[in-house]
Amino acid sequence: MNNALRPRLSMLSCVAIALILLLHGASWAQEASTALAPEKARQFLDLLSDPEVKAWLETRIPPAREGPETSVVDTLSGWGAKIRDRVGSFVAGIPRVPEEVANASSVISRDVNSGRPGLVLGILAVLIAVGFGAEWLVRRALARPGSATSQADAAQAILFETTGLLSFTIASAGAFMTLEWPALLRRIILTLLLAFIAFRVVRAAARLFLEFGGNASEAYDGPRPLFENQTSTSFWLWRASLIAGFLFFGWAIASFMPGIGFSKEVAGLAAFLFGLGILAIAIDVTWHRPGSRGSLPKRSLLTLFLVVLWVVWIAGLIGVLWIGIFALVLPATVRGVAATAHALVGRSKRSGAIGVIIDVLVVRGAAALVIAGAVAWLAYIWRIRAAQFAGNETAGFLITGLLNAIIILLVADLLWQVSKALIEYRMSLAPTDVSGADQLARAGRLRTLLPIFRNTLAVFIVAVAVLTILSGLGVQIAPLIAGAGIFGVAIGFGSQTLVKDILSGVFFMLDDAFRVGEYIQSGSYKGTVESFSLRSVRLRHHRGPVYTVPFSELGAIQNMSRDWVMEKMTVNVTYDSNVELARKLIKKIGQELAADPEFAANTLEPLKMQGIDSFGDFAIVLRMKLTTKPGTQFGIKRNAYMMIKKAFDENGIKIAFPTVHVEGGSEGAAAAHHIIQKMQADAAAAAE
Repeated sequence: MNNALRPRLSMLSCVAIALILLLHGASWAQEASTALAPEKARQFLDLLSDPEVKAWLETRIPPAREGPETSVVDTLSGWGAKIRDRVGSFVAGIPRVPEEVANASSVISRDVNSGRPGLVLGILAVLIAVGFGAEWLVRRALARPGSATSQADAAQAILFETTGLLSFTIASAGAFMTLEWPALLRRIILTLLLAFIAFRVVRAAARLFLEFGGNASEAYDGPRPLFENQTSTSFWLWRASLIAGFLFFGWAIASFMPGIGFSKEVAGLAAFLFGLGILAIAIDVTWHRPGSRGSLPKRSLLTLFLVVLWVVWIAGLIGVLWIGIFALVLPATVRGVAATAHALVGRSKRSGAIGVIIDVLVVRGAAALVIAGAVAWLAYIWRIRAAQFAGNETAGFLITGLLNAIIILLVADLLWQVSKALIEYRMSLAPTDVSGADQLARAGRLRTLLPIFRNTLAVFIVAVAVLTILSGLGVQIAPLIAGAGIFGVAIGFGSQTLVKDILSGVFFMLDDAFRVGEYIQSGSYKGTVESFSLRSVRLRHHRGPVYTVPFSELGAIQNMSRDWVMEKMTVNVTYDSNVELARKLIKKIGQELAADPEFAANTLEPLKMQGIDSFGDFAIVLRMKLTTKPGTQFGIKRNAYMMIKKAFDENGIKIAFPTVHVEGGSEGAAAAHHIIQKMQADAAAAAE
């Protein structure tokens, strides 16, 4: 993924999170201002549990009536009305700001600071100092000088940041909780302290990502900076800090504003202004990020999308807002997290099957956790707003089923990736140094059967995942399974050839008739086995053409790559040749070939003459044999013929060839001469 694209989309995700949390901050503030006193709430619940009150309410409350169906136009009109009401409440709160600020100042002076100006800021400064002191001590205790690799630097940086933030949180929050404070003072300080801690967490995560989030290269194995220049790193770190500051401190201020005398309109106005500030930062990032070469229409569309997200937040459509956010940033975020996880475990990757499993679980698991977190957040948002988003129980049930389906798909994908990685790892263990034929045969059998097992496993995982998803959506899968069985039987009768192909392939595999890499022949089909499917085998002819042959059409198979091969050879010598001398020469040539380093490893039995095969019309036919490993006989055979020709020439043994002997005196010679001249003329005419 492009280095510049990933942080931009991550920034957009922060923008969306900021808008959502600010909205929740405002709603929490409003809920806090209108909460019932605990005693009155208990009395109200006791009254509702009285049977007489229940009976009286049942007689007085009219039955619910189904309202008219809501059209798309009505829904859009409702959204427009919500936007107008929200903006109107913000505008109505502007004239009340000076008065409410004065009232809040008196409340803070009287109930929070207790007449001591700056008490809140002083306590907060002391708590932050205590936290930083504890963090410094922990970092110093964990510091180990002289890390040798970038991998150690990354692990040490993550350890330092995690333990440092934990120690800061425990020390600062613990120091404040050990003392008694007024309720309003406690709430304000804890809210601000929580916002400061969240700000530091976001800033630390952004700094680690920018420092170690780059993809590993061949020249540099391990984590590396996301950007090569410091200008881009500083730009993104500064923008991430600004968004985190607006987000968390805006949430903190909007959440405790109702408690110090502000109305819900003014608190909502504050949240609106903080959200507007985050939108401005996001637009600034879109247009001024370093190395931006995006076209004007692309940046304009991205700006428009950000504005639409902000308008959707104003309308209070939180579910719709999160759908838009995840559709934009989730794919890039998943790829970025997977790349970072892969870089962090790259140098410490274990060997063997355990290393493969750990690598897949870390990389795919990190991506799956991001998606699962998004699904969990959507489930939370939709459940608390079920009446607004779904409108009825059936739709809410379907939404829950769809979210569960995503989790099931994530689990299925993780299982498939682990299984596929293990199969590929096992197939990659090629027998480069084979000590025996049994090991070579076992390796070839694995390369043949593992791809079939992988395809079968993929079908099984997909089938189980689909059935589980349908069951979660309320579909009765028992009739579906029974129907699938009947349908399968019908397909079997209607597709006998397909079933025959599949069953034939299964029995070929059980009989170990051939393996990947072996040269086989069946009828007019011959070639090296390249791969399999459920119904056919792929053969590569030695001249290049590829045959895709169904298993049912193979029939009897001639496997030319098993154990050994015996090559029969013949040579014709004249009747006046010394056959015994020829036998000795051939035996000597066979011994020389067997001792040759080029052919020794592949020669099982050296070349030797078996005797006279037959007396031909013009020659004595000598028969020879050679036993080698499969596929190596051709080179040895060619060299043997060359050495035989040379040895026979040196020892006066003539290789016979057919000749024509003409008798009949001068007339026969003249006739033969005429025939030869005619043949030469015909050849010259054909050449012209």
